[in-house]
This record gives sequence, structure tokens and C-alpha cells, in this order.
Amino acid sequence: MRRLAPGPVTAALAAAFLVIVIACSPQRTDSSAERRDPQTAGMRLYVFDCGTLQVDPARFRLKREEVATTALSVPCFLVVHPQGRLIWDPGAVPDPDWTPTGAEFAHRVVLPDGGTRDVKLRKRLTPQLAEAGYAPADITHLAFSHYHYDHTANANAFAGATWLVRRVERDAMFAETPPSVAQPSSYSALKTSKAVIIDSDEHDVFGDGTVIIKLAAGHTPGHQVLYVKLPRTGGIVLSGDLYHFPEARALKRVAVFDVDQTQTPISRDAVDAFLAETGAQLWIQHDDIANAKLKKAPDYYE
Repeated sequence: MRRLAPGPVTAALAAAFLVIVIACSPQRTDSSAERRDPQTAGMRLYVFDCGTLQVDPARFRLKREEVATTALSVPCFLVVHPQGRLIWDPGAVPDPDWTPTGAEFAHRVVLPDGGTRDVKLRKRLTPQLAEAGYAPADITHLAFSHYHYDHTANANAFAGATWLVRRVERDAMFAETPPSVAQPSSYSALKTSKAVIIDSDEHDVFGDGTVIIKLAAGHTPGHQVLYVKLPRTGGIVLSGDLYHFPEARALKRVAVFDVDQTQTPISRDAVDAFLAETGAQLWIQHDDIANAKLKKAPDYYE
């Protein structure tokens, strides 16, 4: 039986069918190449879930009835910039120290002085980073707000990056007797990492004013905050431990364990002036309620 050559009607039907198939096929708006290539992606800020702490508000000069929750979030952050990728505050528990169970997991951190802290965990940092399209080897810069254990946990994973650090913080971290709330095993590999010693109040990471590390001493001698200026979202200041609770900001309370109790309010005033000047948002990193509302990786802010 002789097959007929497709006529105009047959061709039109075939074309229409192809359009329908394409329209109904899942469309990826954020390919792996786009995620991994900062030149393509432009500036982005990723927020990772690195756990939750349960704390006694009294340590922050707050009463239980004055706070909405006694939980403190532990977020980690990735800033993607056309000239590099910066990890800020890589968590409270190193990925190799625990195994995800698919449910919330309770982990006890034992500090060098024998003190303990309980952290609830759900996801490791490096798999979350992979979901966003990045590996530790892709990270070009690493910085902490300060040396406390809940801000340095996965530092060793990024030992190949350039560490941005203040001399006073580095000296404390590698002192013969480190601070009691530091966890030297989590950042030991940084001792031989390439480092940029920050010796000014502000350090412009990529030289264009979009990612700036600002001194906000008091909580620790070299405590700092991070300013990120995004094209669509605008300016954001990541607080480190300038505050732990939003109530501490409203009530002007300083944590009992801040190293310099008189310097913390001065630093807070300076950051408030910067916020007013730039119109930037302040993200209190440990604010569990506010953090729960943030988009988490692989979603992002841009």
C-alpha cells in the first residue's frame, strides 16, 4: 500500500502537536550551569539551614516572658558574586560529626572546656550547597562573624578558599588556650590557608561596594557583620551575634558573655547609623522566627 506524502494539513497538525509537547514539558528556570557560573547568575545570596539551638534567655539578659521563643536559628550563607563566592558563618556542627536521619536530629556539642550545647539538625551544609549547584572547591572566600563554635563548624571544608579574618580573631583562635566557646578542631585546617588579614573597619571583598565586611566589635574583640547589596532585594546586613534576639535590640540588652560590654552598644549604634544611611535590612541571624520566613537554598535572593 503506497504511503501518502504529508500534505499541508498533516504538517500543520504535527507542528501544533510539537508546540503542545514543548509547552507541557517541565521547564527549568535555573539550570546547573546558571547556578555554578556567577557570570551568568549575577549576584545572589543563598540561605542554608544549619540547625537550631535551645538557649536560656538569662544568658542574654532577657526573661522568658520577654521573648517569643527560646530557639535560636543557625543559618549559613553563600554570597555569589561575578568575581567569587563567599561562605559566611558555616554552621554549628561539622558535617562529618553527624548522620542525617530524614528527621530532626538532636546533637550535643562538647566544647574544649567541657561545656555542652544542644543543636537540632536537619540537613548537612555541603549537600545543601550541592543542591544550589556548588561544591566546597567552588568557594573562593571564607569569613566568620566571629570565632564561636556555632559560626565556624564546617570551616575545614573550605580551607582551600581565601580566609578573610581580623588579626585579633585569628590570634585568639590559634592561641595555646583558645576561648572557651571556640571549637578549634572545626577550623584547624585554616592554620595553613591563604588568609587576608583585615586591618580596617571595613573590608570591600570584591572591590565594588556590594559585599563589605564591617567591624562590629564587642561580642568578641574582632566581631564583624556582613553587608550585601543585591540588585533586586537591595542591601542586607547579616548581623553575626550583634544581636541574638530581636527583643535584645528593642530592649537594648547585651549578652552576659559579650567580651566588651561597653563596646557592643557602640557597635550597635554604628550599625544602626549604617542601616539608616543605606536603607539596608538587618537580618538577625539567630532570630528563629524571622529566619523561618526566609527563602532557603536552592532558592535565593538576588
